Amino acid sequence: MVVEGCRLPVKMSILPNEEEEWPLAEILSRKEEKGKLEFYVHYIDFNKRLDEWVLPDRLRVEELQFPKKDQKTPQKQNSSAANSRPTTPDRELQLSKKLSLPEQSSPAAKLGGQGQTPQSQTKSNAGRKRKAIFLDEKQDLPPAYCNSLLSQDSQDAPATPQPSAPPQQPRQTGSMSSSHDENIITRIKNMETIELGKYRIKPWYFSPYPPELTTISIVYICEFCLKYVKSRKCLERHRTKCTLRHPPGNEIYRKSTISFFEIDGRKNKMYSQNLCLLAKLFLDHKTLYYDTDPFLFYVMTEYDIKGFHIVGFFSKEKESTEDYNVACILTLPPYQRKGYGKLLIEFSYELSKFEGKTGSPEKPLSDLGLLSYRSYWSQTILEILVNLKPENGERPQITINEICELTSIRKEDVISTLQHLNLINYYKGQYIITLSQESIDTHNRAMAKRKIRIDAKCLHWTPKDWAKRGKW
Repeated sequence: MVVEGCRLPVKMSILPNEEEEWPLAEILSRKEEKGKLEFYVHYIDFNKRLDEWVLPDRLRVEELQFPKKDQKTPQKQNSSAANSRPTTPDRELQLSKKLSLPEQSSPAAKLGGQGQTPQSQTKSNAGRKRKAIFLDEKQDLPPAYCNSLLSQDSQDAPATPQPSAPPQQPRQTGSMSSSHDENIITRIKNMETIELGKYRIKPWYFSPYPPELTTISIVYICEFCLKYVKSRKCLERHRTKCTLRHPPGNEIYRKSTISFFEIDGRKNKMYSQNLCLLAKLFLDHKTLYYDTDPFLFYVMTEYDIKGFHIVGFFSKEKESTEDYNVACILTLPPYQRKGYGKLLIEFSYELSKFEGKTGSPEKPLSDLGLLSYRSYWSQTILEILVNLKPENGERPQITINEICELTSIRKEDVISTLQHLNLINYYKGQYIITLSQESIDTHNRAMAKRKIRIDAKCLHWTPKDWAKRGKW
């Protein structure tokens, strides 16, 4: 008999003309409605957004695996990470505590101090800022220079630094904080479809909407105030009363049809809570809390004759002890793969530039979040390196700290991105960085596709010192 906790191959939903797939899946729940038996399955090594209800004819019962006695069954507290591939890949190691990584924009970059011992380097460079020296393309270099690296005292770094994965410490406060321990209830999608504006969207994950809404096929959400109702008639009646045509709060940015609104989680609590409920449908790594007071929400919208339609948002703490500039970030599914994710990220760093500080997103990132941030960091850093110009006839020079000042990206993220791009190598006691022509061409092609950018001149915003305000 197939019960909760069993594992067996299940025929995965596929598109037409695709080959059948029978991945191993775990039975999380079962139900019987109108005489029809269904099983809720989680495909092992696949993201939870693919979990679904299936009929018995899609189960390969002859290969059934019963749960072991010493294993927890889904009815108990469980960690989905134990049964599926982590959605956030491990971040690469920051090189060393004292490592200051410079970058390059031409074929090879190298930091000074050649021929000196670590002790003599330390003395001779005391009080001086180290810079990356960009070597001429025509200069003959050893093969090791074709890869990339940067400089540091040789005693502080191994000959071949390898990226590792430092544990990410999730912050356990705020409206949406990381959580890995789940009850079986929260592992099962509780909403079938939502209608938001002109789009009908299939949710990806569980969200704690009222139980009475989980039994209906479509939940209707007002795209301006995010109020949820159970029927189209209720939505039409609500629209006659709802006066909003844009998110509440202050419009702080507008260029063409794109606008950003800043929303205080204390002043606009109901909207902020509804926004968190909506976001949880598409974010797996967040647990929802209703205390939105410590947060600011920045909602991106597209404008047309009917009003300002929500595209995505990010939230940030009013006071972050770790200088996070994003607590939660989401682009709604209908607007994904259109460049809006990078636009949200770019806007968050633009705010950090106005504040005069570096920032980083709160960890752990979702799988899609990490991909978006990796892509943004790579393009932003490479854009600086490619555009570096020689000074006084000398090779271009730049330090990691200068990259951080120009981009507001935290040093650890700059270093891990350089490692991810394989721009850092170790040669004869020195760290160097090298950009091949292929890397430059790839970067130029990627930037050509990036049509939408944030224009700092269109941002009208003044940072607030929340610590001095006493009360949020």
